[in-house]
Amino acid sequence: MTKKIACVITDLFEDVEYTKPVKEFKEAGHEVVTIEKEAGKKVVGKQGKAEVTIDRGIDDVKPKEFDALLIPGGFSPDQLRADQRFVDLARHFMDENKPVFAICHGPQLLITANRLEGRVATGFTSIAEDIKYAKADFRDEEVVVCGDQLVTSRNPDDIPAFVDKSLQLLAK
Repeated sequence: MTKKIACVITDLFEDVEYTKPVKEFKEAGHEVVTIEKEAGKKVVGKQGKAEVTIDRGIDDVKPKEFDALLIPGGFSPDQLRADQRFVDLARHFMDENKPVFAICHGPQLLITANRLEGRVATGFTSIAEDIKYAKADFRDEEVVVCGDQLVTSRNPDDIPAFVDKSLQLLAK
């Protein structure tokens, strides 16, 4: 069954943490919709290897139209969490128990949404303490799945495991 995945992204995302999962999600038959402040804007990865044209502006989406949320890492999540609209979107997915896939710095958006408390999660080394301060059980593992909903990973090396667990959740 095809799922519609919201992907929140802005400049300086970690290139492969967007390109590899999106490629595999699409190959599995899922639709990925990129969301930023405005549709049509071009955002560039921090490695300069990926450029993405945004599909939809945040004010033009309704969370209920999506089945899952992808939050690539890099500096993108830190920028997005300064905008309450993106925080509210992430909160919706967590509260509705929809799948959320956050890699590297991606959990920063979930921390700001106050939705990691009592969860098991991982993330990039530099945000491990932030995850703990958010009252989550931090695990230094390549992929952590919590509550059959939240999939988190640490860095680009973990992408194969991250994508595998994410696809398993999408198949349910």
